[in-house]
Amino acid sequence: MYTFTEDCRLGIEEIDKEHEELFRLINEAQELLDQKMASEKIVANIVDHLGRYAREHFAHEEAYMESINDPELALQKKEHAAFTKKVNEFQLDNSSKEAAKASFNNCISYLVRWLYRHILSNDMMIGKMCPVSAESTEETENSLFAFTDKYKTGIELVDDEHRRLFEIIDQTYTLIHDDFAHDKYDQIMHLLEQLKDYTEFHFNDEEELMERIGYPDINSQKKAHSAFIEKLVNIDIHDLDAMDDNQQQYLLDLVNFLVTWLSNHILGADKKIGEYMAANNIA
Repeated sequence: MYTFTEDCRLGIEEIDKEHEELFRLINEAQELLDQKMASEKIVANIVDHLGRYAREHFAHEEAYMESINDPELALQKKEHAAFTKKVNEFQLDNSSKEAAKASFNNCISYLVRWLYRHILSNDMMIGKMCPVSAESTEETENSLFAFTDKYKTGIELVDDEHRRLFEIIDQTYTLIHDDFAHDKYDQIMHLLEQLKDYTEFHFNDEEELMERIGYPDINSQKKAHSAFIEKLVNIDIHDLDAMDDNQQQYLLDLVNFLVTWLSNHILGADKKIGEYMAANNIA
């Protein structure tokens, strides 16, 4: 199941509801596939319905952006058009049942990745443009990727280090959008190197803590940490020189991957360390 997480909420009720519905439709499509009910006709209907709903949602979102004079409207329309084109071009591979399932899975995977990335980067900027209540202002602070109370594990060292990771990611995101920054990509490279180093430092501290308290799920944590570090190590920002117009999108995708992984890992794994310590009266 693909989850519409709290991190995906913009604070704009109509848009948030439509995003939730898109996730629901994608999950419905995946369930049909898993139940082996996905004939060519059913798949075509599912994709057509998804495409029609997405186009309706995009129209609502663009109308809202126009009403608040959002300067990113042209870029948003371009992104929406690219998504719609991808859905319209989808073709089921009927050479075998396995090929049909694989092609449909690839389509669903693309839709979900695109949706997460688009909401967490482009759409979040709409949320920043709209008026916010005093109640939500404290929650979001001044940062797009703020370390809020929901991420707190109750372990001071871990929370402080998580906060710093969010700060580095937010600095990177801000710099990506700064068209007037001097030596922009050199600065981004420096921030990503800093992120790698600090992540390794943080994971080492976290694993030492888990060993000290006898945390039962330490091996799973170590495996997740290693996979994330490997992803960071394999990032080669020097490839940007060959990307031309895709440089900014590559970096936005990278930032979205980083913040999504970090958010999910803290909420799904790290908070359990704090719960374990509290349950066992470990200071």
